Amino acid sequence: MSSSSQVLVLNCGSSSLKFAVIDPHSGCLSLSGIGESLGQREASVSWKCGGERQSAILPANARHTEVIRFLVDEVLSQHDKLRDQLVAIGHRVVHGGEKFSHSVLVDDAVLNAIQECVALAPLHNPAHLQGIEAASAAFPDLPQVAVFDTAFHQSMPRQAYIYALPYTLYRDHGIRRYGMHGTSHRFVTERAAELLNLPVNEVNIISAHLGNGASITAVHNGRSVDTSMGLTPLEGLVMGTRSGDVDPGLLMHLGSRMDYCLKEINDLLNKKSGLLGISELSNDCRTLEQAATDGHDGAQLALDIFCYRLAKYIGAYHAVLPQVDALVFTGGIGENSSLVRQKVIQQLRGLGYAVDDEKNIRARFGEEGPINTDQSAVTLVIPTNEEWVIARDAAELVPPDTPNHDPSSRE
Repeated sequence: MSSSSQVLVLNCGSSSLKFAVIDPHSGCLSLSGIGESLGQREASVSWKCGGERQSAILPANARHTEVIRFLVDEVLSQHDKLRDQLVAIGHRVVHGGEKFSHSVLVDDAVLNAIQECVALAPLHNPAHLQGIEAASAAFPDLPQVAVFDTAFHQSMPRQAYIYALPYTLYRDHGIRRYGMHGTSHRFVTERAAELLNLPVNEVNIISAHLGNGASITAVHNGRSVDTSMGLTPLEGLVMGTRSGDVDPGLLMHLGSRMDYCLKEINDLLNKKSGLLGISELSNDCRTLEQAATDGHDGAQLALDIFCYRLAKYIGAYHAVLPQVDALVFTGGIGENSSLVRQKVIQQLRGLGYAVDDEKNIRARFGEEGPINTDQSAVTLVIPTNEEWVIARDAAELVPPDTPNHDPSSRE
């Protein structure tokens, strides 16, 4: 692989498409952007290259194909050298089921497997398929690589991923816990090992990825052994608009006693709950922190429940792991909310955690490293970099006959 090689990373959501051109060796970002409000009248695209920010309006109801066409025709056409350095396209794929424990080159079998998992990620996997199809048409000579959110969690033991349901539901229909955010948890695991001066296959951490979607993972010897999300991203922690764990009997109560249909229950649990539902104000942690400071009771309650649930999971994962080398905070909230970290760590004082207030405040401004006191259990803040993981994996899978491939420099 040439030292000047670049990878185009695509992250297709249901109504958005994030893109970035990344050096897989250094992680340096040459280009980044996003297409938003896709499928709607106000579809648009914005991007940054060389420090210059630009934006454009897309045709009404534009989809992922139009964003990729715009990227090729209008953005990369202005940066020929960058386009010529591309060696692969890396795609984030939310759900790969049990079929994938690592990233793979995309072929017909892989596309069929992603399609088979649509029922497990109905908002995401169809968008990923659209993105792969559009990228394959735009870059027919470049390999397409799928990097799965679920792959990192395929190392979980059966007692961690099997639900206490009739076993035939797993055997015949694949109903089990899969977990998400695996690319992020994998990145912070590798980075934590570096900061702790440990080999990756010897590091034991509890990784908390906190954002509008939130999950926590127990990592033993560098491998995921339990995680909070399940069959879908709804299980586990309180999130921006998702409820996380609830009594399954609640669903029957909503249906039989309150006449909710399945769609209404799905919307309630995924789009109207979590921080938004509790606070009746916002799903944005920054808004809630300010509102709580101003005396908004609902905002304070939402933050309290968010932190309490997270602290309970951390305590539970201490029972999963033989030892914990570090607790790690990452994701938008995990990296930027000193208040959430402080409240969670205060709840965990019985397990030997304590926060250094000065270090905790500094970490709000992108400072990586420990925020614990000298005598307490190690707590790290590590900014995640899922795009770099995708770029690295894609570059490593580049076939020898790919344009711009330099076999003499491949690691």
